[in-house]
Amino acid sequence: MDKVEATAPPCDFDPTSGSIPATKVEITVSCRNLLDKDTFSKSDPCKFKTEVIDNTLNPDFVRKYILDYFFEEKQNLRFDVYDIDSKSPDLAKHDFLGQVFCTLGEIVGSPASRLEKPLVGIPGKTCGTIILSVEELGNCRDYATMQFCANKLDKKDFFGKSDPFMVFYRSNENGTFTICHKTEVVKNTLNPVWEPFSIPVRALCNGDYERTIKVEVYDWDRDGSHDFIGEFTTTYKELCRGQNQLNVYEVSAVVPQQRTFYVSLLSFISTSLHYMNPYQMNAYAMALKAVGEIIQDYDSDKMFPALGFGAKLPPDWRVSHEFPLNGNVENPYCNGIEGILEAYHQSLKTVQLYGPTNFAPVVNHVARYAEAVQDGSQYFVLLIITDGVISDMAQTKEAIVNAAKLPMSIIIVGVGQAEFDAMVELDGDDVRISSRGKLAERDIVQFVPFRDYMDRTGNHILSMARLAKDVLAEIPEQLISYMKSRAIKPNPVPPAYSTCAPPETESV
Repeated sequence: MDKVEATAPPCDFDPTSGSIPATKVEITVSCRNLLDKDTFSKSDPCKFKTEVIDNTLNPDFVRKYILDYFFEEKQNLRFDVYDIDSKSPDLAKHDFLGQVFCTLGEIVGSPASRLEKPLVGIPGKTCGTIILSVEELGNCRDYATMQFCANKLDKKDFFGKSDPFMVFYRSNENGTFTICHKTEVVKNTLNPVWEPFSIPVRALCNGDYERTIKVEVYDWDRDGSHDFIGEFTTTYKELCRGQNQLNVYEVSAVVPQQRTFYVSLLSFISTSLHYMNPYQMNAYAMALKAVGEIIQDYDSDKMFPALGFGAKLPPDWRVSHEFPLNGNVENPYCNGIEGILEAYHQSLKTVQLYGPTNFAPVVNHVARYAEAVQDGSQYFVLLIITDGVISDMAQTKEAIVNAAKLPMSIIIVGVGQAEFDAMVELDGDDVRISSRGKLAERDIVQFVPFRDYMDRTGNHILSMARLAKDVLAEIPEQLISYMKSRAIKPNPVPPAYSTCAPPETESV
């Protein structure tokens, strides 16, 4: 295999979106154990039809892909990997090595914002793995221009001097390093002087002048098995001092240690009440799917407790205002949004819908979970889908006021043609809700009427995307407001396991 190309029509956004992105993020792509299509050499991958890396099945791509990130939208990504055997731009003339589908939220919500997925697409073949990492960008647009030289490098070639090149790595928030620049190869010397180069400060240190920059020096080999000479670390602040004694570094041969990663958790509880045709996607299922498919990306295990309220349950047919949709009191968890939908449809066959409609029990139910975890490690989101008639308004307001001091948010989707005055009051956008003379500490409720998002042309995909966007838009700010109110700062992320292969370059 002469060359490998990984193309990425990277995202399918809602064409109606006019939102200001929450932030910009940078995607780093690596592959491991690619399918070897070459008889006499390894694959030479590239991504987004950009750079090519020769002779490797384990590429770490230098060039990044910058995207606007919207928490409240489902941003679909696709990565295709090709073996490039010629300079033809026609991908049909190159070997397909596999592909991956995911969402940007899926990467962001993964432990340490690092998603590892198997490449698929070739029947009967193991295609290898793609590793996608995301990091939020700083606002720095400056460029740094620098030049390096070295003296008395270690000799790695038996019959001659080394052919050294440098590889620069930016340190990530989780303790790992991401490749950001490679120099050219200087042939047959132990005292190389590399050409000056310019690089965005954002790419070098994400705008953080104190952030560690690691530089590795390698001896280039034609077969791609470059020899490690040594490494050193610095910062952009130190580099800015220019040519002086502080910018003279000893290149030491230290073997990087393996790293472990952490698991974070965002819990999401969904409730559903009103019976409609269980054999087609009704308003309840549509709303659940629209919101749930986005927010589930931020949950570590995709197991969600799902509750119903306002029904008589067998065998004694007592009215319940917080019962598990799957019928299992000991384990009310459902596997993903599809698992919740399945439990919802099954429950409609076994329970008898019955009033009154009380919100307070389910709000208090989630609040008990949230009250037990107030160190900032978890945040709870309660989604209530209802017909709008609340029988316990006073108790619900009290429950929300109490919940406002906890790490949780509440999303209410009103279905049907009822008047939703009570829901608007709970939303509290105009007037902060209160109970017994006590104001809610934060605004944690977001309400939308489902009927406002029904598309008369039947295009439910776009209409449900708009619904999810509107109900989820306030969640990030609500989460931040809780953390600030408790003076909770982001914890340093434990370093993640790094699968970085030795970097590779081409002679120029």
